[in-house]
Amino acid sequence: MGDRDLWLFIDFGSTFTKVVAVDPATETIRARVQAPTTVATDITEGLGAALRALEREVGTGATYARKLACSSAAGGLRMVTVGLVPELTSEAARLAALGAGAKVVGTFSYKLPASDLARIKDLGPDLILLAGGTDGGNEEVILHNARGLAELDLAAPLIVAGNRVVADEAAAILRAGGKEPVVADNVMPEFGRLSVEPVRERIREIFISHIVKAKGLQAAERFVEGIVMPTPNAVLNAAVLLADGCPGEPGLGELVVLDVGGATTDVHSVARGAPTDAGVVVKGLQEPYAKRTVEGDLGVRYNLWNVVEAMGGAPHAFRAIAERFARDVATTPQTAEEAAVDAALATVAVGQAMRRHAGSVEVFYSAQGPISVVRGKDLRGVSVILGTGGPLVFSPRREAILRQACYDPAEQASLRPVDPRLYIDSAYTMFAFGLLGELDAKLAVRMLKRYCRPMDEGTGHGR
Repeated sequence: MGDRDLWLFIDFGSTFTKVVAVDPATETIRARVQAPTTVATDITEGLGAALRALEREVGTGATYARKLACSSAAGGLRMVTVGLVPELTSEAARLAALGAGAKVVGTFSYKLPASDLARIKDLGPDLILLAGGTDGGNEEVILHNARGLAELDLAAPLIVAGNRVVADEAAAILRAGGKEPVVADNVMPEFGRLSVEPVRERIREIFISHIVKAKGLQAAERFVEGIVMPTPNAVLNAAVLLADGCPGEPGLGELVVLDVGGATTDVHSVARGAPTDAGVVVKGLQEPYAKRTVEGDLGVRYNLWNVVEAMGGAPHAFRAIAERFARDVATTPQTAEEAAVDAALATVAVGQAMRRHAGSVEVFYSAQGPISVVRGKDLRGVSVILGTGGPLVFSPRREAILRQACYDPAEQASLRPVDPRLYIDSAYTMFAFGLLGELDAKLAVRMLKRYCRPMDEGTGHGR
């Protein structure tokens, strides 16, 4: 096979447009390049710059048999979720949206008053997910909210994923109001039980058919077969493939992926997360096996002052470099001092994001003795933590940064991995492997295992 057999994978990121050329015959990455994303002007300008850089790497004679893309540009997929009870259907809807690669900009519960409807309009979401009620349960709230959303002066499409007894009626109300509803299976068909995959698939379909056009990304589609999913969804797909493998190609087992970016820090866990201790009481909603959380206040460029604040402040020299990063979000470290600031920001972002993602345990005392109550995912037994994202992958201090995701005896309530092996997305290509999985899952697993490498290769554990 020659260069004509290369496959091309593109990520229109919030800061950089990244392009990866894969040779499926040799199961290798031929090249990875990037250029600043230009969504504010014309998305194809940044793509063109990246493709010219790619040509310098692979040569002018290369052609590409397959070309797929993902995107988090122009704010990503901004979603609002609406449910019945904050801890139950509202949270189920939020988890489903996050797992589909969305950026959840608002979560609402109970009957929506006029003030909530006004807030939803102000948020200007790309997509609204309307949930509420278990199957056969509460009908009144989801119908009330459908009537309110139907009257809202907002063009965003909607997904109805609540009580199936009245889901079609809710959709009819929205349709009568000039909206474009799609009905999906209930995100919480029974009390405490999640069903997120049908909703995730509907979100992806709407992303492809509506959101790409709304974001002004359709100009890029003439270069590719399609922008097939949000970037975080591609990364989560890759994480699931690496953890679970596929028939004939085993994965690594339960894992956590930390993705540090300029706009957000995302955490993906592929793990059952059930407590391993005897006699533990579990509270709250069932956690999804493949879970993503996105921390929109922990980006190391767009939101870096939140990270600096979490540090408790910084010296003048540090702040001067941070100000340059904030002014030019495409800046990459050029000096040892800038690399140190970048690493410090990433270290805090990783620690904070992992604390929020992992479950927690609290001990109560009763007449029968102590009772441990766990909320969220117990990740203490997870065997692999993988780091990705430019500020982590390219940092000379990446191992120290990633260790912030591990269990800390000083914070025993936080159920982070106790003794994981630390891996790095060595070529910064997790998104590409998530897209590759759409074409050939077994090849994607093999390449993930080749390019996601232990930091301690040949030296024992990474801690």
